Amino acid sequence: MSVAKVSDTHFRLPIVNSAPKIHDNNKSLLESLLADQQKLTAVEKFSRMHEEHALPAQSKYYRDLIPLEKPKPGQQYGFEVDLDACTACKACVTACHSLNGLDDNEVWRSVGLLHGGTPQTPAQQSVTTACHHCLDPACMSGCPVKAYEKDPITGIVKHLDDQCIGCQYCILMCPYDAPKFNAERGIVRKCDMCSDRLANDEAPACVQSCPNGAIRITMVDQQQAVQESQTSLFLPGAAAPEITIPTTTYKTQKSLPRNMLPADFYQVSREHSHPPLVAMLVLTQLSVGAFCVNLALNELLGAQATRDFGGHSATFALVFGIAALKASLFHLGRPQFAFRAFLGLKTSWLSREILGFSLFAGAATLYAASFWVPAIPALSMLPPIGPLQAPLSYAVALSGILGVFCSVMVYAATQREHWRGALTGFKFATTAAILGSSTVLMIGLLLSAEHAALLLTRGFRGLSAFLCVTTALKLLVELSMFRHLRKRSHSTLKRSAILMTGELKGATGWRFACGALGGIVLPALSLFSAPNSGVSSEVLMAMAVVAFLFCLAGEFLERYLFFAAAPASKMPGGLS
Repeated sequence: MSVAKVSDTHFRLPIVNSAPKIHDNNKSLLESLLADQQKLTAVEKFSRMHEEHALPAQSKYYRDLIPLEKPKPGQQYGFEVDLDACTACKACVTACHSLNGLDDNEVWRSVGLLHGGTPQTPAQQSVTTACHHCLDPACMSGCPVKAYEKDPITGIVKHLDDQCIGCQYCILMCPYDAPKFNAERGIVRKCDMCSDRLANDEAPACVQSCPNGAIRITMVDQQQAVQESQTSLFLPGAAAPEITIPTTTYKTQKSLPRNMLPADFYQVSREHSHPPLVAMLVLTQLSVGAFCVNLALNELLGAQATRDFGGHSATFALVFGIAALKASLFHLGRPQFAFRAFLGLKTSWLSREILGFSLFAGAATLYAASFWVPAIPALSMLPPIGPLQAPLSYAVALSGILGVFCSVMVYAATQREHWRGALTGFKFATTAAILGSSTVLMIGLLLSAEHAALLLTRGFRGLSAFLCVTTALKLLVELSMFRHLRKRSHSTLKRSAILMTGELKGATGWRFACGALGGIVLPALSLFSAPNSGVSSEVLMAMAVVAFLFCLAGEFLERYLFFAAAPASKMPGGLS
């Protein structure tokens, strides 16, 4: 077996060239046998040791693969993987599944593949991965119910199953795809480094099972881990380590080609679309947008707009807002414990989003009620709410904007390129503007001919023009995504564009068609038909309803693509 060296790089990995066995006739039989022994696989070595009773007592043998002492201040446990010894036998995967009693199709440790090099000197390396028990675990900071804790002594990041509500936000936050959702249990679970075994001086399941000793538990200096994370070097295809500072170390004595990449690097497939989240985001932004547009019309048209259609518009928006909050519960694995979601206010943007929209729902309910309570005789004894309408309208708008901002930060906090704050903020804000405008236009035109005439003469043209311009701007920004198809680098945004023009091309086409029809074509037609073109109010009403439905469908499809065309961040995988 010959070892070929390739170009220097920041990471070292073995490159093995196979060659036929040739026995040197000048060697003695003993020398030939010793030479052959060096070429045994990990499984063959382990079997031979077992047959010759060369293995020491199991407790002593596996005790050598974990530190002899407990971590000192500034230290913690971490996995160390010897890539030179890993043979992709997946014994670690099987042992982790069996010894931890995992359910079917539940995997906490996996084995991926790196390959690269040249046709003359190809390189391939298997990589075993699990939770990295990071110094700054994103799963823990993002969890809205504090279902994660980092052991102050060992540094192990543990998941508290009883506390989990199954919101799955930790999966989006983790750049290494360590937490796994268990649909049957309705919670997320992950590797805890077999902390119970470590507490009893026994190695974790993956460490015990590896026949070649490729995995061990070592002591990690936390300050050194922080310094090493600044080099942005971890594994090819994996997220940069400065995001969470993982403590797993991968070592090798061989050279790594500069073009070493995960075997699945160029494979793209649609991601989970999270339908309840799609409904929640679109409908909350519709509700907030409608209240904000209604407030703007009040400032522009005066109290007459509030008297004419303010109550109907507020009620319509409130119904959609309440429906959005109800829809979000379907995303939880254990919705009966949703009340815990406020526990993470200090660190989790998801908790802040829930608080923001809860305040919005309360203020919106009071504001909508202020229009109807005086007309109900049975409630005439209550204090008058009418004088509070103006301050309530501002409270609704401000709390709604706060909720939408928190929604933006929920995804920006994941630090994924396709969910970066500026782009996500633009999408969410324009969704609120488009749906809010189309909602108020529809409600105002549906009330009566008199109200339609009011909009025709004063608010209709400006609001229709605003809807056309906002929709056109948003569609242009979304179209700009396809420019990444021309780039040579296979970036995350290019993967999204590939999905939108390939597997998701149907949804993409309908998204642009619905958006253009509902947000540009129909509003433009009604705009040029008003106010003295002879077009009846009934026709304008029908156009407003159809435009609203097309806008709503277009935004649902845009938000579906927001999730489905967003490649997940993960560790290197294998060929599928």
